[in-house]
Amino acid sequence: MGDIVRLQKYIAMSGAASRRGAEQLIEEGRVKVNGELIREQGVKVEIGCDTVELDGVVLKIKDKKIYIALNKPVGYVTTVKDQFDRPTVMDLVKREIHTRVFPVGRLDYETEGLLLMTNDGDWANKVTHPKFESSKKYYAVLKGVLTINSLNKIRRGIYLDGRKTAPAECEILEIENNMTLVEITIHEGRNRQVRRMFEAVGNPVKALKRESIGIVELGNLPEGRWRYLTSSEISYFDKKK
Repeated sequence: MGDIVRLQKYIAMSGAASRRGAEQLIEEGRVKVNGELIREQGVKVEIGCDTVELDGVVLKIKDKKIYIALNKPVGYVTTVKDQFDRPTVMDLVKREIHTRVFPVGRLDYETEGLLLMTNDGDWANKVTHPKFESSKKYYAVLKGVLTINSLNKIRRGIYLDGRKTAPAECEILEIENNMTLVEITIHEGRNRQVRRMFEAVGNPVKALKRESIGIVELGNLPEGRWRYLTSSEISYFDKKK
């Protein structure tokens, strides 16, 4: 007999999605086990015995794990497929990466910078799960002059959807032509968080670039290119408890 695991973990082990992403796939009715459509969470499967399908494709447990850092340009969506046929981040890696990978978290269509990709669902969960608090550093160009009062509000936390954001590190780097360049580090991953924080204090974001996640830095990686993560970068997230 093979190991018995929850269906969402099996999907993550296959590299098709993170665990949370797998739960969504199940809810959407896209997963079958031994030919039976599964819509409920918690179903268990036996590795090497049960057949799991996603969108009609049989999922296999992959041995080789891939971890890459991509410098995402503006104008690419952070999904495997896009319903509007826009370019996706997969277009930037598919010529050289022949194993199925998926984005870890998201970057907005109009945001550029560091994006992690992998086929290791458990590892992806450690990078993105709120309890692990992976820091994310951004450079943002803001419309208007960011006041000291607004800067302190950003640092203390802003209420978004009735819930206060965690304290952020934020520094003004330059003010020119009625625009402000800032460096901001957050420890959460709410939807469009950086943009919404600055909108809340009256300084909409004109341009946004993610520079780092945890110890993984964009460095001099050219726009649209990718690199493999180092063993220390991979293990940094593995060691988070």
